[in-house]
Amino acid sequence: MDGTLVDDAKEMPDDLWPLIDELHARAIAFCPASGRQYHNLVREFGEHAGGLVFIAESGAYVVGGGGREISSDCLGLEVAKKVVRVVRGIREAGAVLCGKRSAYIERRDGPFVEECTRYYARLRLVEDLLRVEDDEVCKVAIYDFASGEHNTAPRLEEFRTAHQVVVSGPHWVDVLSRSASKGRALREVQQALRVTADQTMAFGDFLNDLEMMDAAAWSFAMANAHAVLKERARFVAPANNANGVVRTIRAVLGLEPPVSSRGVPAP
Repeated sequence: MDGTLVDDAKEMPDDLWPLIDELHARAIAFCPASGRQYHNLVREFGEHAGGLVFIAESGAYVVGGGGREISSDCLGLEVAKKVVRVVRGIREAGAVLCGKRSAYIERRDGPFVEECTRYYARLRLVEDLLRVEDDEVCKVAIYDFASGEHNTAPRLEEFRTAHQVVVSGPHWVDVLSRSASKGRALREVQQALRVTADQTMAFGDFLNDLEMMDAAAWSFAMANAHAVLKERARFVAPANNANGVVRTIRAVLGLEPPVSSRGVPAP
């Protein structure tokens, strides 16, 4: 999603919607894979959401049409709370407890709440994250106003032995179970849909997309991707701001571009 399908203004490409319809007509599944919350992805895709499979929470939660869970790989609640305690000591950062039902935050300043609202359609402000008990925690996401990679991630080293600490964006870091990843989730989707890696295209831009590159024969790093991801992918697609995902899918499948209102192919 962010940095891949969505441009830097957080806008979806207009020609995505007819492409999704065309793919469905050809019995080709379209699967948004993101660190975002499942409920956020459903909101973003609107009337098209019912026909999609969603890899949410960086692979920890996979949901098919109609809200049917395909797989989940949750984080232990006690581990999640331990992460929260560490994040409380990082002045520039705030934690998001990412549950299946909702996301939860305790930091209340406007800029942090605004940033979280962008990615979490179901978001609850609570007095104390350590008191959240009635949800399954997919992961803990940390937003760092300075740098996720250089400020927060190094302070979470103690969790790397038994869990994953994944830099998912310039300001975001995720703590997940050891086995959760977008790559594993994509393989779960392939198994559910009975498709192979050779029949799969995957696009990504950041470090939480690394394992997904291994699960698809047609793996594309965006031109704006992290250098490490470019090394892992087999191909490079145009940047997110150049509508690289839609353009590449159409080129690989030999699909004609949509026709504009003036009757000529759209650029």
